[in-house]
Order: sequence, then structure tokens, then C-alpha cells
Amino acid sequence: MESENLSAVTEFIFTGFPQLQDGGLLYFFPLLFVYTFIVVGNLMVFFAVRLDTRLHNPMYNFISIFSFLEIWYTTATIPKMLSNLISSQKTISLTGCLLQMYFFHSLGNTEGALLTIMAIDRYVAICNPLHYLTIMTPRLCAQLSAGSCVFGFLILLPEVVWISTLPFCGPNQIHQIFCDFGPLLNLACTDASVILVQDVIHASAILITSLIISLSYIRIVVVILGIPSAEGRKKAFSTCVAHVAVFLMFFGSVALMYLRFSATYTPFWDTAIAVTFSVLSPLFNPMIYSLRNNDMKDAIKKLLCPQKVFRVLPFFGIESLYKAPSDLMEPMEPTPHDTKVTGPSSFWKLLDIKQKSSEYGDVGNNLPGFLGELLLVESQQHNFFAVSVETMPGT
Repeated sequence: MESENLSAVTEFIFTGFPQLQDGGLLYFFPLLFVYTFIVVGNLMVFFAVRLDTRLHNPMYNFISIFSFLEIWYTTATIPKMLSNLISSQKTISLTGCLLQMYFFHSLGNTEGALLTIMAIDRYVAICNPLHYLTIMTPRLCAQLSAGSCVFGFLILLPEVVWISTLPFCGPNQIHQIFCDFGPLLNLACTDASVILVQDVIHASAILITSLIISLSYIRIVVVILGIPSAEGRKKAFSTCVAHVAVFLMFFGSVALMYLRFSATYTPFWDTAIAVTFSVLSPLFNPMIYSLRNNDMKDAIKKLLCPQKVFRVLPFFGIESLYKAPSDLMEPMEPTPHDTKVTGPSSFWKLLDIKQKSSEYGDVGNNLPGFLGELLLVESQQHNFFAVSVETMPGT
């Protein structure tokens, strides 16, 4: 009889939502709009990268995967939130709660691993640019992307399976807007020390990941500050600003939520922090990655308004763009940046990259932060693009 009583709770009630008569619809429509924007915005980023061959490099590949994960990360929680806002019964089954918790946190862990990989990618691009293309090969990028997904979905599986075996003896009210480890474990009839161990494990994972990313960006900042050219420092910083902004928003809200241990927040702040990393962070990510990046903006414009057809010519991993037929591409005079532009019969070639040493430091040995973004200048008269090599790969 005691065992039956302990296992009687099979359904939980969310208490973090307002009742329908108390203005639930006022939250429903803004949240529905935000969710639609998240899905559409991240899909645009994903397809813009996949369909534009100019963006087929490690950095954009990771961004597209991150955007794809964001769609499912929000889908794990927001549809149920929307349902609860217009429903009088804000309930979820134990199985549904465990599945929501598993997919939400597994996708979050995958994103955290991918943000770590993106930080390392920027570190290699800026701190070791001459070896970037040989280190960040397509095969390695695919392995890192697949590895982050496998890690994210396997690391939490034992913990969720263990929680599913715990008895829940009431009460059955979850003081949150979605199922989470802390609120659910507080309802289990188990030793409180188990909850502390779980908190320590999660906190350690968050701190280690944050430390790796922070060290990568600190090293990047040190290298960028060593670039003699002010314009060069500005361009190098611009390639990392989006990554740093996403990192701070994601891990900042996660840290507030899961590094508090015995500290308690009011229900309002609990809900506000949960909304930040489950809704607001995925909302701002498409804007952060697209609005500060001209290549991404051009790719999205091409996706929405495919008026022109472009052709892509690779040069040692650097994407060069032209739109004229082969027989119309004539050699040009060297540009002011020591770049020789020729037709498709020969690759775009640098006359002498070491001539840049006076501006960018010892290019032959270190080339701090510069290897390959193409600045494209259209010539209306000759129907070609002049190209100059200004920044690091992947920007």
C-alpha cells in the first residue's frame, strides 16, 4: 500500500502560468509571434548558408547547425507553454515531463558544445591563420558537429532514466514554466543529498564549458590587440562580436539558473530567467548572426529575392565570386592591395603576400588575424568583381 501511495503521482501541474481569465491571452499572442519569428529566422539562416556556396566554410557551417538546433530547442518547450496559456488545465504527464526535460537539455548541451567548437574555430582562424585551412578540414568539421550532437544527447540519458525510476509522492505542482531537473527532483521522495550531487554535476559542466570558451576569446583578444592596423583590429573584432554576444546571452542566463545552488529567487525572477535562455536567446540569435554580417545579409537577400545567379570559384578554401562568362573574363591590373585578378583560366593569385608585412606585421611568420575575407567591388562597365584580401578565413 505504501508503494502504491508513493507512485500515485503521474501528472504534474505548472504554476508559473497565469489563468486564462487573468490575462493568459495577453501572453499567448506575443509568445506565438516570438516562436514564429524564431522558427522562420533560424530557418532563413540555415538555408541561406546551405544554398550559398560562398558561405561553405567552417564558421558558417557551425552557425547553420546552431540555428537548426535552436528551432528544436524552442520547440521542446514553447508549444507546451502556448497550450498552457490558453488551457484551464495546465498539466503534463510524468512521461511527457521527462521527455520535455530530456530533449530541452540535450539540445541545450549540444548547443553548448557547438559554441565551444565555434570558439575554438575562431581561435584557430585568428591565432593560427596560415594553418587554418589544413586544421579545420571539412572532415574534421563534420566530425566535430556530429560529436557535439552525440555528446549532447547521450550525456543526459542516464540521469533522465534514473529520475524516471524515482517515486513521486506529492505535491505535484511544478513552480516553473517547463519541466526542469530542480523543480521535478524537489517533488520526488528521495534524499535531498541526491539533488545536491545533481546540482554539482550540472554546475561543473557549465563552468568547464564556459572556461574553455572564455580562455579562447581571451587569447583571441590578446592576438587582435597586437595587430598594428586600427582597421585590421576593427575587422578582426567584428568576426568575434556575434559569437561573444551569443555566448554571453546563453551561458549568462544558464549560469543564473543553474549555478545558484541553495540560493532562491522569487517566482517572477525564476520565470524571467527561464524565459531568457529558453525564448529570448533563440529569438536574438538570428538577428545577431545576420545583422552584423554582410555576407549573411547578402545570402538571405539572395534566398528571399533570387534575382541574380552567381558562380563561385574556390581559391585554396577562399571563395571568389564572379558572374561573367569564361570568355569575357580578362586579366586586370593589380589592385592597391597587391592582389592580381585574372580570368578562370588561372586562380586568383596574390602577387606577394609578404608585401603586406609593413601594414599587418610579420605576415610571413604570423600573419596575425588576416588571411582571407573577400571584399567584392562590382564594376558595372566590365561586368566583373575586383577582389582584395583583407581578413581571416571564415569571416
